Amino acid sequence: SSKEKPTLGGQRIKTRKRNIAAPLDPSSFSDAIVQIYLDNAGDLELVAKSIESSDLNFSRYGDTFFEVVFIGVRTQPGTIKPEEEGERHPYSLIDCAAQREAILPYVLFIQKTLRRRPFLIKSLENVMRKFLQSLEFFEENERQKLAIFTALAFSQKLSGLPPETVFQPLLKDNLVAKGIVLSFITEFFKEYLKENSLDDLIALLKKGKMEDNLLEFFPSGKRTSEALSEHFTKEGLTSLVEYNTKKMFEVKLKEIKSTLTTMINEEAEISEVTEVVKQQVKDAKFPDIEVVRMLWDVLMEAVQWSGKNQQQNSNSALRQVNAWAGLMNAFCTSGKLELELIYKVQTQCYEDAKLMKLFPEIIRSLYDQDVLAEDTILLWFRKGSNQKGRQSFVKALEPFVKWLEEAEEEE
Repeated sequence: SSKEKPTLGGQRIKTRKRNIAAPLDPSSFSDAIVQIYLDNAGDLELVAKSIESSDLNFSRYGDTFFEVVFIGVRTQPGTIKPEEEGERHPYSLIDCAAQREAILPYVLFIQKTLRRRPFLIKSLENVMRKFLQSLEFFEENERQKLAIFTALAFSQKLSGLPPETVFQPLLKDNLVAKGIVLSFITEFFKEYLKENSLDDLIALLKKGKMEDNLLEFFPSGKRTSEALSEHFTKEGLTSLVEYNTKKMFEVKLKEIKSTLTTMINEEAEISEVTEVVKQQVKDAKFPDIEVVRMLWDVLMEAVQWSGKNQQQNSNSALRQVNAWAGLMNAFCTSGKLELELIYKVQTQCYEDAKLMKLFPEIIRSLYDQDVLAEDTILLWFRKGSNQKGRQSFVKALEPFVKWLEEAEEEE
């Protein structure tokens, strides 16, 4: 009894507990969502309440949830084909009518869901990107419904949905080539502009990095301004045609200005500059009046202005006018264009303090260089319609006009 009892020696080894992840089971989740739709006969208000009170794992199966919302069943991995074995409900987005009144409730339903579960926005992006990249596998009326839904989603400012999620996936070459993208985006524009202004649409396109690339929605054989104008005019989107025309004008104007500025800075021959500008103007189909305005802007922008030395600025401006008068003369080919040049000089002298007192000298110089005719100057003096600084400029030009009138009487 006095002997010690034997004991176990050695070190106890503790086993580390591991987090065992539950296996993915999107089919059961999908069936549960489908059952909610069936139980509530597709009433989205009731469906939303049932979803809100459920304990389903939305953070794990967000993509599956939106697939069921859009097409009534979850899709097979990597495709938009419905899962053959899964349950399906007949109250999905693509099952409803292709009308705003029928589709708007789905947008509001998703908006309400995202407010409760904001983390689902990423899943919505994923599903929309997948569907838009696979538009060719949808029927035409189903694509129309998706376009209307997308337009309403942006009209309703669906929480956090980035425009690039929509526009960039559309630019797949095969979709564009088949005209599917053009059809989709046309339906989108028409629906969006029912409630929003053109400025809103342009801002949206800008966020999606597409405001300068409307032609990319057209098949490669139709990427011309004429094709764009014809298509959108036919669809009743004339405001978009006007915007694109203005945008193309600005792009071409920038190109011509850049070319002209380079040649002026390099002091190229006037004849060479004239030929280059004439060709670019012809290719761009520029109105003559815009050419005259653009030439004056570029000539004045190329002047090396001095800080506060007014006399030096005056001399520099007059030197520029005299040096490039031949270029102006080549494009001021009518009294109307000459008058437009005077208006342009008047406006700049009114708005630019450096040139305020230089107006009569510039007009006199343009007359001496045969850019402006006597009749045009007298017409401006007596009946000019541009009111910017007119009173002071008329007074400043009065001695020169008096000289012209006296010379005319002597002749």
